[in-house]
Amino acid sequence: MGLNKNIIPNKPQFYGRRKGHALRPHRQLLMDELLPELQVSAAGENLPDTSEIWLEIGFGAGEHLAAQADSHPDIGFIGCEPYINGVATLLSVIERKKLTNIRIFNDDARLLLAKLEAATIGRVFVLFSDPWPKKRHHRRRFITPENLTQLSRIMTDRAELRFATDDMSYIRWALEVFYQHPDFTWQVQGPADWRNRHADTAPTRYETKALKQGKKCVYLTFQRGARS
Repeated sequence: MGLNKNIIPNKPQFYGRRKGHALRPHRQLLMDELLPELQVSAAGENLPDTSEIWLEIGFGAGEHLAAQADSHPDIGFIGCEPYINGVATLLSVIERKKLTNIRIFNDDARLLLAKLEAATIGRVFVLFSDPWPKKRHHRRRFITPENLTQLSRIMTDRAELRFATDDMSYIRWALEVFYQHPDFTWQVQGPADWRNRHADTAPTRYETKALKQGKKCVYLTFQRGARS
């Protein structure tokens, strides 16, 4: 389940950090021994063996991903994150909580999207990804027409895509990109739908930091339409 062998993308340009401070010995041990067991390969192999799979792109330190996996043990999760220190932090939580339903792709998420089969992902999370606030860097943002087309291809009918950020220019950007894409509809009835985090989600480290700084966070939910 889940591998598209017919699409081989050109490797996209990656922007951002891959590694921070040196890892503590035990976390390095987890990277050496536990990560290979949970790692999704560049060919899209070693996906969760579950009837439904949810995908988080840019999980940071993994707070939200681990909480979701703990709350939904029957659902498989793929977390994409190229930042080594964040991956190591998530591995420590997986070990401590004995989570068995998480797989990790520790590289640029776009490489994996092109390898997944159509209609295999039941929910997508893009939470507090780098907003690249400078105008000349906007093209580096994850929410682009091209990435939405790839996500649309791999998402099941009526699947949700949850997007959140504290950067208002990114919100305006994202809304415009989503509105122009024919496969997604913003699920909104009133201000509470974008002001409040979903009740079934956990805050991320970046969200918590933003709120402590007095910034407003915006939470958007989009639904992939049914295929004709």
